[in-house]
Amino acid sequence: RLAPRLAVRIGRYAHARQFKRMGKALKQLRGYTGRVLRDIRRQLDGIAEGSFRERVLDTLVLVGRLLHQTPKSRGKIYALHEPEVDCISKGKARKRYEFGTKVSLATTIDEGFVVGMRALPGNPYDGHTLSEALEQVAILTGRTPELAVVDRGYRGHGVSETKVLISGTR
Repeated sequence: RLAPRLAVRIGRYAHARQFKRMGKALKQLRGYTGRVLRDIRRQLDGIAEGSFRERVLDTLVLVGRLLHQTPKSRGKIYALHEPEVDCISKGKARKRYEFGTKVSLATTIDEGFVVGMRALPGNPYDGHTLSEALEQVAILTGRTPELAVVDRGYRGHGVSETKVLISGTR
């Protein structure tokens, strides 16, 4: 009952740029989370073997990682319900960071029909994923694409069998 109210307070402190108060409240929230984690570990013997126990154990591992991560640690957890989410820096002025999984999407130029799609965990460089995307399109359609139109993130792609046009260049 206390944690949701405390989370709202943390958000308000951050918005008001009261970072000392926010830090104290975050520390308090970590304490509550640690107490609940230890309490569930003590009661783990009462949970019968099965899929529910496995889910509880998986969640306990994630919460343990969440409690021990620091702002500079690698492989941070940003969402308990979706632990594979990464922080992606796109360099935009208004939104510097986006959270999610990078996706490669291949469509036809005329109709916009999707001919290839792949999730790319770990935020790889766009140029290194182009050959895999074109290979997937060739497998699914039975034809090698003659032309690929991509954004500037794909500079230095190293693809030779398909003509690649990079937007924003001449």
